[in-house]
Amino acid sequence: MASARSPQGATGVGGSKGSNRSGGSGRVTGSVRAVGRALHFPVSRTARGIRKATHAHGAGESGLGKLIELHAVNGAGDVMITVALASTVFFSVPTDEARGRVALYLGITMAPFAVLAPVIGPLLDRLPHGRRAAMAGSMLARAMLALMLASAVVTGTFELYPAALGVLVASKAYGVVRSAVVPRLLPPTFSLVKANSRVTLGGLLATGVAAPIAALLQSLGARYPLYGAFTIFILGTFLSFTLPPKVDSAKGEDTALLAADADHLHGPHLKKPPRPNLRTVGTAVTHGLGANASLRCLSGFLIFFLAFLLREHPLTGKSAAVSLGLVVVSAGVGNAIGTAVGAWLKQRAPEIIIVTVVAVVVAAAVTAALFFGTLMVACLAAIAGFAQALAKLSLDALIQRDVPELVRNSAFARSETTLQMAWVLGGAIGIAMPLNGPLGLSVAAGIVATGWLTTVRGLLRAARRGGSVRGRVT
Repeated sequence: MASARSPQGATGVGGSKGSNRSGGSGRVTGSVRAVGRALHFPVSRTARGIRKATHAHGAGESGLGKLIELHAVNGAGDVMITVALASTVFFSVPTDEARGRVALYLGITMAPFAVLAPVIGPLLDRLPHGRRAAMAGSMLARAMLALMLASAVVTGTFELYPAALGVLVASKAYGVVRSAVVPRLLPPTFSLVKANSRVTLGGLLATGVAAPIAALLQSLGARYPLYGAFTIFILGTFLSFTLPPKVDSAKGEDTALLAADADHLHGPHLKKPPRPNLRTVGTAVTHGLGANASLRCLSGFLIFFLAFLLREHPLTGKSAAVSLGLVVVSAGVGNAIGTAVGAWLKQRAPEIIIVTVVAVVVAAAVTAALFFGTLMVACLAAIAGFAQALAKLSLDALIQRDVPELVRNSAFARSETTLQMAWVLGGAIGIAMPLNGPLGLSVAAGIVATGWLTTVRGLLRAARRGGSVRGRVT
């Protein structure tokens, strides 16, 4: 009986011990899972919140939500490269040398871009069936160029400049394709202004999140933000192909002949219409584009002029870094507010909005030139950012209203190219200016005043007509 009980007892004891070990292991596993859930919850909850916001009001069903997320990835990657290049070309050397290096950077990158930019729109017009591939190609190209830049920023070799040019061209090509894609993804209840506002706001928010991360990576070494950009753009390459297939459909589209006068109108009976070019698509769009170009020129001017001015002559009581940060934050906040307000003003006359915001910028620039100081510079940056965002959304509304749907995508691509060229011109003027605050801001006021004076009459006349006369496009 003893021998019979012994195995049972042993089994009982062993079973008890095994049960204890199993219970202990289960408690450890449960604890690990609980910690994992606790760590995963904020991330998953944030991801669900972002997805809910980007896919709201039909944007998920139409595919616009995916474009918003893709544009956010694009903005995050671009700011990573911007931080890395700014620290290399601008902050890492004395002011005089930095100015020469930035001038060289502008000369080597902007001059070829000035030649390439007008070609981007017409070239992409010829790829209506490959828009997703074009966006993915832009992302992949910037990923590879980020790796090249990661080596160049450490060694200081000349390849920094052609690689930076490649990033610039690829970024602008993405912007042109995105402008052409948005009308294809409009939800039923969205206007084009609201859709562009939501896409742009997504990019701005992503830039605001990525910028401090890029600065943190920069503190570890100049190449680390570029490794971050590589990772982000690789993600963007795959996300590009998640857009709906209708993005690649060219059904019902044609190439815009941007002309409004009788000498440039050609009926469909002509077998060989003239080569498409960027002249006008009705007076409202023409003058709206001109006013926007003056604001974009101002943006390029302020970026380069204030960067050097505030480094050499910081705002009163502040360091150079704080001065630059104040201006950048002010411009970013103004841009975000302008983008958000755009949806609210979508039913108002776009011409009146453009006239008003450009006039406000002229007044702000004149005031900042007369009373140059910390508050005035920050206010000018905020007002310029606000006006640029709101005027661009209004230009989009004009194109939507006055350009027939058949050629609207082509008109978007060409107008975007023109605005990028205006930014290049403003940057060149800014880098050539002497570092005198009142003088520089007087020039800034002159740039915007020229754009306002040359477009205000045409815009007001178009507003009185109420957009009843559509732009004549063939």
